[in-house]
Amino acid sequence: MNPQNGSGMPVFMIRDLTKTYVMGEVIIRALRGVNMELFSGELVVLLGASGSGKSTLINILGGLDNASGGQVLYKDQDLTASRDKELTIFRRNNVGFVFQFYNLIPSLTARENVAIVTEISKDPMKPEEALELVGLGERMDHFPAQMSGGEQQRVAIARAVAKKPSVLMCDEPTGALDSKTGVKVLEVIQTVNLRLGTTTVVITHNEAIGKMADRIIRISDGKISNVSENKSRVSPGEISW
Repeated sequence: MNPQNGSGMPVFMIRDLTKTYVMGEVIIRALRGVNMELFSGELVVLLGASGSGKSTLINILGGLDNASGGQVLYKDQDLTASRDKELTIFRRNNVGFVFQFYNLIPSLTARENVAIVTEISKDPMKPEEALELVGLGERMDHFPAQMSGGEQQRVAIARAVAKKPSVLMCDEPTGALDSKTGVKVLEVIQTVNLRLGTTTVVITHNEAIGKMADRIIRISDGKISNVSENKSRVSPGEISW
């Protein structure tokens, strides 16, 4: 979905966002005045080197961390003014997270790992439906140790989307995978974005992945350095690195 064609509505509005960490006598300015918007239904790739501030940014957008200054609006909710309990409710109802490492519970099957989320959600998919969506209909009763890395990451995506979040935050989702397996995971992320209309942010340092996005937002030294738009998205199957 292209934010410039009027079909997307702002989901996030970020203004002058800063984040500072104080570690003894060392002050780390992770974010230095970030201004950006994310639109309904779009897929954005957030590109930046390690330490550029991209993970800090989506942790704040996802309600996992607090800003030092500035403002983050999610629709009508001011996340920067929200208390911890309000942020917990925001995360539970609106945001799905996918990380580089899968964080599956080894003693639970794929179906049971997804059910952990669906049991505490308001209007979730069935675990079976979420696993079908990511192409694991035949693997529902397998344990993580019986699955490849790519399959485990797809279970993690199914777990993230089973609660029907409006926003999916993916932090280096292919970082632990080889190129061929990573492409399969990106195909699942694209399917979720297109089929469910989920606003999707993919963090990566990999330039090639930017080809699948509606927009590429580059972050460097805690600031947005460039925003570019893809006139046509490329299928992950056409991407190699």
